[in-house]
Amino acid sequence: MPPSYVKGYVKRSKNDAADAAAICEVVTRPSMRFVPIKSVDQQALLVLRRTRDLLIRQRM
Repeated sequence: MPPSYVKGYVKRSKNDAADAAAICEVVTRPSMRFVPIKSVDQQALLVLRRTRDLLIRQRM
């Protein structure tokens, strides 16, 4: 879940307990949309693409 979704629900100073309470508040909202978890194959493909892009940038 993006931090921008949770930021508006943090009531006190930033610490782990306040962050956890805000996450619990956001998760209970029916209007929240979440990104589906990527499969292992999708993650592997992303690693390959990012590595290739990095190598291409370093070569230039």
